[in-house]
Amino acid sequence: MRIEVNGVELCVETFGSPADPPVLLVGVTTLSWADELCAALAGRYVVRYDLRDAGRSTFADPDAPGYDLRDLVTDASELLVALGLGRTHVAGLGVGGFIAQLLALDHPDQVASLTLVSTRPVAPGPADPDLPDHAPELMGQLFGRPEPDWTDRNSVIDHLTGSARLMSGSRGFDERDVRAAAGSVFDRTGRTTKAQRASHLGSMFAAIDCRPRWRERLGEITAPTLVVHGDEDPFFPYGNGVALAEEIPGATLLTLPGIGQGIPRVTWTAVVDALLRHTS
Repeated sequence: MRIEVNGVELCVETFGSPADPPVLLVGVTTLSWADELCAALAGRYVVRYDLRDAGRSTFADPDAPGYDLRDLVTDASELLVALGLGRTHVAGLGVGGFIAQLLALDHPDQVASLTLVSTRPVAPGPADPDLPDHAPELMGQLFGRPEPDWTDRNSVIDHLTGSARLMSGSRGFDERDVRAAAGSVFDRTGRTTKAQRASHLGSMFAAIDCRPRWRERLGEITAPTLVVHGDEDPFFPYGNGVALAEEIPGATLLTLPGIGQGIPRVTWTAVVDALLRHTS
């Protein structure tokens, strides 16, 4: 379904019964959170959505966005109101973790609990001196390759599979899952280079204004917080998860051994169990 909030329409999907405790999953598209993972959160009303300029939500221009990070936070806040969810458990994955952190900071009455997966406490750009930045060798491999033909399904799938192999850690790479996910994102996205890059890579985050900083405010978060991070994450290295867990009062850190960026199938048992306990 498409829900109008903050001057745009967001494409929203749900799992489970509206009578159950609500959980908002924030990524770049709905498929940032795998179908089977969402379905496994039995006993929760799971809501996931496409950010503006991604998937099937309102598309303008992710390379020159007329909005900033706080607008994306307002989108999420107004979505909770539009759906009548009240206090909601919020989980953010990757760059979706920026939105989740700011939702907990700026709209604390809407957030029942917070889960932060494979993210960091600072915006795109150079990391703080005490935080590990993107692994240089990874960035060279990711961006030293020719870009795919973003209008060709097989080219995009092959390219994204290569990227996932670099970022998955020693235990996290599942080629069948990666190829299926990349194909699914391609199929539900506009057939333009800008739309495909934004939906697969969250490219709008390299262009939006993310100021002001929020790391110094993490101590204000009152929602019970779970941090989930792979100890072999080369994109947002593990020290970022450690910092989040140390700087958010009372936060718990779930370390995923041998895992890179994201939550691949091999982690689902542990992650689903932790999420169900955290949102109980």
